[in-house]
Amino acid sequence: MSKIYTKTGDNGTTGLIGGERISKGELRIEAYGSVDELNSWIGLLRDVSKNMERRVLLKEIQDRLFTIGAELASIPEGRAKKLPDLIEDDIELLEKEMDAMNEKLPSLRHFVLPGGAINVSYAHLARTICRRAERCAIRLHDEAGLDFILIKYLNRLSDYLFVLSRLIGKEEDAEEVKWIPRV
Repeated sequence: MSKIYTKTGDNGTTGLIGGERISKGELRIEAYGSVDELNSWIGLLRDVSKNMERRVLLKEIQDRLFTIGAELASIPEGRAKKLPDLIEDDIELLEKEMDAMNEKLPSLRHFVLPGGAINVSYAHLARTICRRAERCAIRLHDEAGLDFILIKYLNRLSDYLFVLSRLIGKEEDAEEVKWIPRV
């Protein structure tokens, strides 16, 4: 049995797909680390969901996030093999799901604060981590160039997670926590 630890990162570096080693403090590592964190939260959302169709979709989203992570963890000139692709159909799936969820929800007439039920909060946590991953990906794109479909997917996914949080709240009969500004 092989050991999980290699000790190669003890000096503060990590290996990219393709073999290059870079500092663990690099933006590229922060970007795919944020996607990994997001993937973990999506896994939690999947685990707490009783809706089997939703569980299947959340697993699909996790697969796409792993694809994004692999893309972020590699540099084009160092790739020994082709990585899986993200395609427009992946984004369209999220849009279709949002449209279907929105049909079950009342119109949004106010800003919503995270909370109201534990699973609603989980969805909001995933949404905010998704936004962070998107910001990191945009900065990495500005520095090194990325296929913009990754950023587009993360943007749409954060929208999906917001709508999902609202639907979960409705399913759990939790009142939406409205933001009422102090006047």
